[in-house]
Amino acid sequence: MERDNAFIGQSLAFLDSVERASRAAALNRPVLVIGERGTGKELVAERLHRLSGRWDGPLVTMNCAALPETLIEAELFGHEAGAFTGATKARQGRFEEADGGTLFLDELATLSMGAQERLLRATEYGEVTRIGSSRPIRVDVRIVAATNEHLPGLVEKGRFRADLLDRLSFEVVTLPPLRAREGDVPVLADHFGRRMAAELGWPYWPGFGPDAAKLLADYDWPGNVRELRNVVERAVYRWDDPESAVGAIHFDPFESPWRPKSSPVAASAPAATPIAAGPMSNDPEPAPVAAPTVEIDCDDFRAACLSHEKLLLEAALRRCRFNQRATATALKLTYDQLRHALRRHDLLDRAG
Repeated sequence: MERDNAFIGQSLAFLDSVERASRAAALNRPVLVIGERGTGKELVAERLHRLSGRWDGPLVTMNCAALPETLIEAELFGHEAGAFTGATKARQGRFEEADGGTLFLDELATLSMGAQERLLRATEYGEVTRIGSSRPIRVDVRIVAATNEHLPGLVEKGRFRADLLDRLSFEVVTLPPLRAREGDVPVLADHFGRRMAAELGWPYWPGFGPDAAKLLADYDWPGNVRELRNVVERAVYRWDDPESAVGAIHFDPFESPWRPKSSPVAASAPAATPIAAGPMSNDPEPAPVAAPTVEIDCDDFRAACLSHEKLLLEAALRRCRFNQRATATALKLTYDQLRHALRRHDLLDRAG
């Protein structure tokens, strides 16, 4: 499916930011786009380019956070053959590629101070110099940059150049988060739901049931529109009855009773599938039940964790008739991890 590049929404906060971007598009000036992840910063950059006099020129995108610091300057400004190890031939940078068009710098705040200094010169004088060369190259490029950071705050901390910020902030378009866009969640959810239903070949779009619609409206959406799209499309494709309204919403795709824990030692948190003492069973892989309840002194955090871990191990061993491999399977540990844990609590002699 093609990426959705349409602006969808009806809230005043959203429409105001779109209008601000539209007005700035016609001017040959740099624009900063500020917003949380998933708010549509790249869509605004495209709008700024398509509505400008450079619409028939190139729109070149560079994610400043996707490259190591040692390669960013070479990507931006290009290099000559032999300029550094691996530079077997000369290469244009993104500035030269965007000549006559727009250069969109995403994640601007991640640029190193050295790259910021060279970027300032390029925007100030319209010249770039390839690495390994002393000859400047004239370029005609409009800069649109995006970040989810508060750049004035980074200037105060010495992490961003004040003169570069002054040069790039002719206009600043700040995109509102989805939670501040009153009434836009149902509009966007319906749009993404219809697209997904069409992709799946449903005869028509049945919409969302009242409970599902309320869940969508009440959620905080930390990932904004990108997260909303994923949640809606996942809900539609998991729904088995295309003729009835979608009634189930799954916000966390990782939610599962069997998802792995970050560390076997982190026993102070409730286990996803805890094991407890109980009647013996002939099942080779016993079903997990509730964890044993124990009162511990939490003044010593490490001792409390170890005490609870030992109780879990003892309960699992009894449940599995002291069979180590069955116990490891029930606790979702490897055999070596279980042996290490038993040795730590002096339980090896009790395990068969």
